[in-house]
Formats: sequence, C-alpha cells, structure tokens
Amino acid sequence: MNRIVVLPGDGIGPEVTAQAVRVLEHVAQQQGIELECVEEQIGGASIDALGTPLRDEVVALCRQSQAVLLGAVGGPAWDAMAVDVRPEKGLLKIRKELGLFANLRPAAVIPALADASTLRPEVVKGIDLLVVRELTGGIYFGEPKGRGESGGVRRAWNTMVYDEHEVARIARVAFEQARLRRNHLTHVHKANVLDVSQLWMDVVEEVAKDYSDVELVHQLVDSCAMLLVRDPGRFDVIVTGNLFGDILSDQAAEITGSLGMLPSASLATGGFGLYEPVHGSAPDIAGHDKANPLAAILSVAMLLETSLECPAGAAAVRDAVASVLGAGHRTADLLLEGEQREVVGCVAMGDHVLAALGDA
Repeated sequence: MNRIVVLPGDGIGPEVTAQAVRVLEHVAQQQGIELECVEEQIGGASIDALGTPLRDEVVALCRQSQAVLLGAVGGPAWDAMAVDVRPEKGLLKIRKELGLFANLRPAAVIPALADASTLRPEVVKGIDLLVVRELTGGIYFGEPKGRGESGGVRRAWNTMVYDEHEVARIARVAFEQARLRRNHLTHVHKANVLDVSQLWMDVVEEVAKDYSDVELVHQLVDSCAMLLVRDPGRFDVIVTGNLFGDILSDQAAEITGSLGMLPSASLATGGFGLYEPVHGSAPDIAGHDKANPLAAILSVAMLLETSLECPAGAAAVRDAVASVLGAGHRTADLLLEGEQREVVGCVAMGDHVLAALGDA
C-alpha cells in the first residue's frame, strides 16, 4: 500500500488539493496502484486548530509514507504573527526535517495557452525549462541570523552558508535531469561578488567531470533574469541556490502565462518527494470555486512519475490536462482580456480532467 500524506493547507489549498486527490485516486485505480491518502494539517490551518504550523506527529507520518501532496500555506490572516510561528515556518520545517533538498520546477508552455504569456509569441514558443533549486541550505537557513539595535539604530542580518557536499548533491540532481532532457545545464551564480558562489563554481565544475555528455555553462544571476524574459528558449535545466532559485523559478513560471499552471516537486534522497503547485494560497478567491486546480493536478503527475514510479500514469495526467485546455476549458486566471469563453470553476475543471482520463 502506497500511503500519500495530503496537506491541503490554507486559502485555495484545500480546493485545488481536493481535485488533485480525485485525479490521483482515479489514475491509481487505472494503473493498478494500491493507494491510501491520509489528510493532515499544515500552516495557518494547523495554527488555528492546534497552535503550531506543523506538528512533529505529522512529520513522523510523512516519514512513513511514499510522498506528500501539499496545497498552499499562509495568508494575511497570519501576517502579523512573529516570523518564527507564522504558517511558512511549517513549510520550512517539513523541507528540513524530511531532507527535501532538491526543488524541481518545470516551466513549459502548453500550446493552447501560448497567448496567455505577456511575452511575444515568437519569444514564448518552445519554452520548456526546468529550474533545480537547492532547498535546505543557503540564506534561508544559515546562522547567525537575527535582529537587534545598536546605538539607537535597528539592524538585521542573515548568513548565506553552503558546504561542498550540499552543492555536489544538488548539482548531481541537475545533471541527471539534464540527461533526461536536452543535455544542457546552466549554473546560475554571483561569483563575481559572493564567496559562496565561488564555492558553487568550483564544486559544479568538479561534478561536471562525471557528465561529459552534458554541456555546462555558468551564468550570473542578474543576466539570467534578463535572459529569461528576452530569450527563455535558450534554457534547458537551470541549477542554483535557495535564494536565487526562489526568485528565478517564479519568474520562469510567470512567463509561461499563469502561476496557476505550474507544478513542483521537492525531493529527498531515494525518491521520496513533496509535491505542490507553485502558486500561493490566493485568499481573495478561497471558498468561491474560482481556483485553478491544474497546477496541483500536474503536481500529481510529478508524484506519479517520481515517487510512485508510474510514468504511464504521469503521461496520462499531462495528456488529459492538455486535452482539456485544447478543448477550450478555462478557469478565470487563464482567460485573456476580451476573450469570450465560458469560465469554469475549480470543481468543474477537475471534472473535465477526470473525463479526459476515461474510465477507471
């Protein structure tokens, strides 16, 4: 039995996750996969109910499971709370506790949505890239960190720290992903000013010796940001640290047309993964059946492919999503200005994907 821990979270998280679970259970039945989905709480929902953004018991349950499917975390209802107890702390904790060091965020343009990008059609055409972000190190976790006051002046500080082992393991994930794609890897850094990036340069070059079939290029983070909007088709796989990856993966997602379409996987050694849509909790539309569940559903495709080792099921989900969009079905976030289409809600979009998948 394959146990999947479902963490709906906050805002639209429960709505999109419900549709993703429907798709996961449907495909599991089609593919003969024994599946058990267990729901728990994280983020603001967990704070409100239990006083903490993530219970240790939930972490322990995740360790005994095949994978985790997460919705979204956070929202303005908890913004006034101290940083150490806010909903996002639960997300950082689960990444650290489960060793989820590799975040994979694909950004590809589905033909039916090519006009949704803010970039010109000739620039958008053929975008198919993958950002591999180191997730458990760097400035988000480095010590010392804190805030203080000296001489009446408030100060704050964070520390960016990586060791060679952390860099090598994420580099290997990126090289392996490049081998599965177009054999091209871009390492993004700021080695002209950061000692940490200079270490990354050294270690990535060392790892590259084991992947002579993959072309490696190094790109400064500021110029990479510029190239992502000027010539995104040049990129295949991008590997970088936690801070740069956080920013660039959102930028890459947006140029495809909608954050509501982008899935992600956060992986540990051995294939265990946490899968979640890139979009946030969107509290302004929560509870109104307006959310786009396709990013969560495409995250299920990544879960099937990686943690459940079912590429056929993953392909079926991706084909179903493309078919539904090709048929003209759109949630509100995918509707172009002035476009005359019937807008479907979150549940209806889930229904369309299930119909496209066929009988279980």
